[in-house]
Amino acid sequence: MFYEGKIVLVTGGTGFIGTNIVEQLLKSGAKIRVPIHKRPLNIKDKRIETVKADLTKVEDCLAAVKGVDYVFHAGGGAIGAAVTAGNPMSAIALNMITTIQTLQAAWIGGVERFLLLSSHTTYPNANYPIKEEEMWSGPTDPSYFGYGWMRRYLERLAEFAVSKSKMKIAIVRPTAAYGRWDNFDPATSHVIPALIRRAVEKEDPFVVWGTGEEVRDFIHASDIARGSLLALEKHAICDPINLGYGKAVKIKEIVTMVLKAAGHEKARVEFDTSKPTTIPFRMVDTSKAKKVLGFEPQVSLEDGLKDTVEWYRQTRKIAP
Repeated sequence: MFYEGKIVLVTGGTGFIGTNIVEQLLKSGAKIRVPIHKRPLNIKDKRIETVKADLTKVEDCLAAVKGVDYVFHAGGGAIGAAVTAGNPMSAIALNMITTIQTLQAAWIGGVERFLLLSSHTTYPNANYPIKEEEMWSGPTDPSYFGYGWMRRYLERLAEFAVSKSKMKIAIVRPTAAYGRWDNFDPATSHVIPALIRRAVEKEDPFVVWGTGEEVRDFIHASDIARGSLLALEKHAICDPINLGYGKAVKIKEIVTMVLKAAGHEKARVEFDTSKPTTIPFRMVDTSKAKKVLGFEPQVSLEDGLKDTVEWYRQTRKIAP
């Protein structure tokens, strides 16, 4: 196996996507290292080594990558409609600084391969499944102006690192993620965890930001993790690959599914168009992932939502 016996650093390994990557790596036979800063590990396993590190500091990054074969960079700050409306610079700055420092340390430390977790926010507006090569066909949507351009710049830095070093880099651009270990903080959570939290708490009326007609391509975090492992193994040539569910769904349909999974179908749903939302349509073309990686999502939206609701209830000890 590709990861068998390799020492693999997972930045953000205490967070949402990072924890899912750690879970996938545990199945692969890798030796896993996770930098710890403010949050503890979600998974307890003797195969996981921890090292104290603040990834905004280059000396901590250098210590974290020492002796490492591969790096999965999933560290950074969360951003959503509520964050964008408040202080978007906090997440942008944190993502920029930690990525630059980690990339630099990996370069200096002689890391063989590096996975850069980019984002669908890099794309311009499109009312169809957008392809990887179309990123530079226009500007990002205004709602993603800061974050999307930050992600674009980090992809360019990855290209620079590849051109000046022997390190191989894989880039994935996931769509909106959800699943176990997600961020359910009311101030910073994305749409699905926010809906789940309030549905489990039986809010009524059930107020949803936007019109409900917004279209998204939600992918389960375990599928992002699995696709990321495939990308680092099979396509570490600094050529971005979309990771998406491949099916568009309206926010109002998500609301219906979440309320059903939470046993709260009778809630009065109200859409608040005065609240901030992002783009009206976002879906990515996933044909490249299928062709190059042999990747297709394994978790259906319905099953993923049911599992996330149940996981949230269990972790918060909330009775059905």
